[in-house]
Amino acid sequence: MKKFVNTLCIASFLLAGCASKSDNISASYVSPLHYQSFNCNQIRMEMQRVSRRVNDIAGVQDSQATKDSVALGVGLVLFWPALFFMIGKDKEEELSRLKGEYEALEQAAIQKECNVAAEIEQARKMREEREAKQQEMVEEASELNE
Repeated sequence: MKKFVNTLCIASFLLAGCASKSDNISASYVSPLHYQSFNCNQIRMEMQRVSRRVNDIAGVQDSQATKDSVALGVGLVLFWPALFFMIGKDKEEELSRLKGEYEALEQAAIQKECNVAAEIEQARKMREEREAKQQEMVEEASELNE
C-alpha cells in the first residue's frame, strides 16, 4: 500500500510539470490603455500580428504538451529517464501574455468603435455555432454507438 501511495504521489507531481494545452491557458491581464493612442487601422494591424504569434506559440505549446504526455507515459511504464525530456520549452507564460494583448486590443477596438470589433464578434459567434454543431455530432455518434 505504501508503495502505491508513493507511486501515486510521484505521478501527480510529474503531471503537474507537464505542459498545458494552449486551449487551457488563460490570458493574463494587459491594459487596453496601452493601445489608446492607436487608430483603428493600427489596432487591426496589431491584432493580426498578435493573432499570428498566438497561433505560432499555441502550436509549439500543444506540441510540447503532447511530447510531455508521451514522455510521462513512457517514463512511468518503461523507462524513468524519459521523464527528463519533459523539462523545458513550455511557452505558457508567453502565450498567456499574447492572449492578454489580444484581449486588450479587442477592448481598445470596442472603445474606439472600430469595424474590427464587429468582425471579431461575428467570427466568435460563427466559431461558437460551429463548435456547438460539432458537439451535437459527437453526442449523436456516441448515442448511435450505445
